[in-house]
Amino acid sequence: MGRPRMNAAQGAGPSRYAAAQRLREALFRNATLTAALIVLALLGGVTVSLLVGAWPAFSHFKLAFLTREIWNPVTDEYGALAPVYGTLVTSVLALLLAIPVSFGIAIFLTELAPVWLKRPVGVAVELLAAVPSIIYGIWGLFVLAPILQQYVQPWLIEWLGPLPLVGRLFQGPPYGIGVLTSGFVLAIMIIPFISAVMRDVFETVPDVLKESGYGLGATTWEVIWQVIVPHSRTGMIGGVMLGLGRALGETMAVTFVIGNAHRIGSSLLAPGTTISASIANEFAEAVGDLYTSSLIALGALLFLITFSVIAAARFMLLRMDRRAMSAV
Repeated sequence: MGRPRMNAAQGAGPSRYAAAQRLREALFRNATLTAALIVLALLGGVTVSLLVGAWPAFSHFKLAFLTREIWNPVTDEYGALAPVYGTLVTSVLALLLAIPVSFGIAIFLTELAPVWLKRPVGVAVELLAAVPSIIYGIWGLFVLAPILQQYVQPWLIEWLGPLPLVGRLFQGPPYGIGVLTSGFVLAIMIIPFISAVMRDVFETVPDVLKESGYGLGATTWEVIWQVIVPHSRTGMIGGVMLGLGRALGETMAVTFVIGNAHRIGSSLLAPGTTISASIANEFAEAVGDLYTSSLIALGALLFLITFSVIAAARFMLLRMDRRAMSAV
């Protein structure tokens, strides 16, 4: 008895369905490719526009633009050293203050907090990320700066100022505003980002690893440092780099509290400036092609610094992943 024949109508159905599936796959693939190319085109456009706008300043001042501290619109003499220095110092200071706090928050929420307290504290920390930066700036200027001027900075000057080496960082009059205050404000702003990433990474640690540590007699401290942290090291570095990128580009909050002085002081208590604060303060009032080009050149330097930090972080994470794979 022979097999029943499939007529033309029955065979056309599956073929049309397969053709429609291939069409949808092709459309989806092309749409995602277009989106990726748009991102690259936008990045390339931003890079080209920054280079074109900054070229007059770079061609006029050449390497001196990067090595000079002077910033004088009256005589058209500009140098990026002070803003670059302020950007790097405030960002590093913010990381030094934010990383321990963020790590403590993440460990508390994942390992130590009771169930009823985890959600309220987690939501409160995440809400800090939703506060506009200008609110942080106003709070830093009218609340934090007076507190630092009256209580914290005099203590630092009295007790740390006389020390050899590190003492130079805490000398001078207590202005209240300055590089140190800016570092404090930036630290508060990036804590939600770093702690959120660390918390998510810590929650990915398999329970069997932690239970094995406790089963071998390890304390909570030992499980944290010998199980959780090694397993989450890559994600922790990623969170720190995310916070660093946020700190490098912050504008309004820093503008309020750093003092906006185009000079490099040896003390953290002295006023200073950053690249983003300089651009925000002066771009609307820039008169002349060289002045405007110098501000755009500052933006190009900030773009280069941020891109270099992200690239270095990616390279570091790749090396760590390779080492982990080779160890296995």
